[in-house]
Amino acid sequence: MRNINLRYVDEKYEDGLLTEYRLKYPENFNFGYDIVDDIGINDPGRKALIWESADGGSRTFTFREIMILSNKTANCLSSLGITKGDVVMVILKQKFQFWYTMVALHKLGAIAVPATHMLTKHDMEYRVRSASVKAVICTDQSNVSRSVEESEDVPSLKIRLLSGEKREG
Repeated sequence: MRNINLRYVDEKYEDGLLTEYRLKYPENFNFGYDIVDDIGINDPGRKALIWESADGGSRTFTFREIMILSNKTANCLSSLGITKGDVVMVILKQKFQFWYTMVALHKLGAIAVPATHMLTKHDMEYRVRSASVKAVICTDQSNVSRSVEESEDVPSLKIRLLSGEKREG
């Protein structure tokens, strides 16, 4: 396993304990490209995430999979008009989609605003107005999606995306 972190930090140890460190990174550093994609290309089978749900489900993702999924998500968001500096509220509870969505937003240079799934219509409108949120990516696992849909009088909110299970019929 490569020590990619050593590219971005100088460390000094004494008797096995870290005593000093200095961060070093380029001005255009991007976590999605410089870390996730680098590992996804150079060590594709390396585990990035082990996710377990409350109902007993489990998924393991490699860096290569997170790279691919975050690229797809970034491309989708970009095609909808999300660009650098845009504020995107992310309400995905404990869904694994949260993790590659966050990497995708890093890649785009968008500002991610994680939020709770317990927001009411009033809470949603207040937060969206206060932060000039352009897009909300929301789970279908709670009533918060109704709060997003019913939010009115928030001119900055242009995009509403719902993440959920594919349903037939």
